[in-house]
Amino acid sequence: MIGKVLIAEDHESANISVRKTMDDLGLPHIHAYYCDDALNMIRLALKENEPYHLLITDLSFEEDGSPQHLKSGEELILAARAIQPELKVLVFSGEQRPAVIGRLFSELQIDGYVRKARHDAEHLRSAIAMIGQHRRYLPEGYRQSIRQVADALTDYERAIIRQLAGGMLQKQLPDWLAAQGMQNASLRSVEKALNRARTLLEVSNNQQLVAYCKDAGLI
Repeated sequence: MIGKVLIAEDHESANISVRKTMDDLGLPHIHAYYCDDALNMIRLALKENEPYHLLITDLSFEEDGSPQHLKSGEELILAARAIQPELKVLVFSGEQRPAVIGRLFSELQIDGYVRKARHDAEHLRSAIAMIGQHRRYLPEGYRQSIRQVADALTDYERAIIRQLAGGMLQKQLPDWLAAQGMQNASLRSVEKALNRARTLLEVSNNQQLVAYCKDAGLI
């Protein structure tokens, strides 16, 4: 269940919108306009043994001449999780590129993503409800984009990604493929297929590839 909420957002209109949603849900909340301030609030809450349960943050923060150590939502998430690993994180941003959103889930292990758009207050409520149940909230638009990309993955690529997700090492894949009677069982074929899949999904390594496919329900 979600308790205290910290909102890191430097745009006044978006900040007001999120705060109103928290009020409607009856959730106590505090807001910060700078990432450094948000991190200090997290530290203080931990020191007082009254930690925040959820961080809602934008990704981009405009510079206004005030010196800041943390300059983005991603940096804030990393710093916050370093001192409070169990902190839930919901990103609220205008970013809509599937590869960027996918990386937030696979690399930063965020708990939910809501895009700033029409009906975003409704999506925020849905996201918070799911996160409160210890479930991840993936936006429908993101899922649809991933499904479109997934159509381009071959059965061969899906099979080897599924084996990697199960713990098989890349160097073990040729023997497994041969045992299944599959063609293209050489290590060169495996490497070529994985490289194509990584390029298609815009990730840089097999760990991200597996996490991306799991989160998107592709395997």
